[in-house]
Amino acid sequence: MADHHTPLARAVELARTGMEAGAGYPFGAVIVKAGVVVAEAHNRVLANHDPTAHAEIEALRLAGRTLATHDLTGCVLYASGEPCPMCLGAIYWSGIVEVYYAGTVDEAAGIAFDDRYIFDQFALPPEKRKVTLNPLAGSRAEVAAIYREWAKRQGTS
Repeated sequence: MADHHTPLARAVELARTGMEAGAGYPFGAVIVKAGVVVAEAHNRVLANHDPTAHAEIEALRLAGRTLATHDLTGCVLYASGEPCPMCLGAIYWSGIVEVYYAGTVDEAAGIAFDDRYIFDQFALPPEKRKVTLNPLAGSRAEVAAIYREWAKRQGTS
């Protein structure tokens, strides 16, 4: 899509719509494939009581359903704000490699939506992070068997 301003303006409009409806924080997202809008959403964290209901995540979910695939390669995401670490991770998993946004992480921090510390946490060694990850060896053999079965089913073993 040559015109990146129109879908980005729509993402900003969705941010306002969601905010005014009390659905969530002021963020919106639009996903386009081959010049056609396949999904648009606004943040629904408050409405859904779901910390993962960010605009980008909601749009990714809808795009997957619309296109009947989890692989969104070839799509472009437009977001009213720079994606947070969770959304950025989901964007990577989706196959999208092009994102356009308006507001920055630093600007979002100014409205008490500061996710810079999460980016900072990822840069730390695991033992210094706020969230501790604790592997338990007791179920590892069973999980390893499931992984082997998955690989066999996928023809990757």
